[in-house]
Amino acid sequence: MTNLLSSLLVIMVMVISSSAHPGGLSPFFYDFSCPHATDIVSSVLERAILEDPRVAASLLRLHFHDCFVQGCDASILLDKTPTMASEKDAGPNKNSVRGFEVIDEIKAKVEQVCPHTVSCADILAIAARDSVLMSGGPYWEVALGRRDSKTANFKEANTNIPPPNSTIQNLLSLFNRQGLDEQDLVALSGGHTIGVARCVTFRQRLYNQNNNNQFNAPLEKAYYNNLKVSCPPSGGDNNISPLDVASPLRFDNTYFRLLLSHKGLLISDEALLAGNVGKRVELVKAYANDEALFFHHFAGSMRKMGNINPLVGLKGEIRHNCHRVN
Repeated sequence: MTNLLSSLLVIMVMVISSSAHPGGLSPFFYDFSCPHATDIVSSVLERAILEDPRVAASLLRLHFHDCFVQGCDASILLDKTPTMASEKDAGPNKNSVRGFEVIDEIKAKVEQVCPHTVSCADILAIAARDSVLMSGGPYWEVALGRRDSKTANFKEANTNIPPPNSTIQNLLSLFNRQGLDEQDLVALSGGHTIGVARCVTFRQRLYNQNNNNQFNAPLEKAYYNNLKVSCPPSGGDNNISPLDVASPLRFDNTYFRLLLSHKGLLISDEALLAGNVGKRVELVKAYANDEALFFHHFAGSMRKMGNINPLVGLKGEIRHNCHRVN
């Protein structure tokens, strides 16, 4: 009888959520079925970030890379099988995405309290929000009710996730493909205010290997010389440098100030200023001058991104283990 009542409550919440919120998601989705879900995520995450502050940026990026491949469905967490390639092995993710062990710990603790109730996709969304918040960034209400995919998409992971050497045309195209606009692009790029990048992702920025003028955008001289020390022309692929050299562990608007000072690490960062005219440049300047505006726009764009093609209702499943289908 208890199991039957629990199932009925879950169905009721799903119906209410579907009717009241676009995409069938609702911030109240687990209020009856697992009211302590978000508290569990926060408690695990707080300790994890204290032990390794880089985890915050890693989990934000994990959510982003998940949502850009067949929607926010936790497909990025699936391990490869004899019949399915893993998104973890795609170019933008291989030897790069991290934080899986934190998601595993959260999932295990949630399963102890609310078995087979909270999806891995929702855990990713909550963890991304709390990572930003615990790093000094804005709060936003996370709509919940996503279910987990039963498949990964290696091909989409290689084609849909913006590479670090993207031109502005490529960035706009990839974001538009997900229903995100120019403001979303600039605001979400501000996530680079925390985290690091590997030498292999910005070497092209330093040495203009393709003899293409787009890679020759000026870098501030001292910054440029320091980067060359940590990232030689060959070797040292996994050497890391902060995306925001001024405050790499704090979520703030410094990233945009650095862009305007010619200290953008990636080609895709510099691309936001391409042509030095238009809405993108005005947004960069606005965010550099007004942190509250950046926070407001970033939170809105994260809510929008989190609603990309969610699996709801009877689609997908609630994985017992985030690494494999049930």
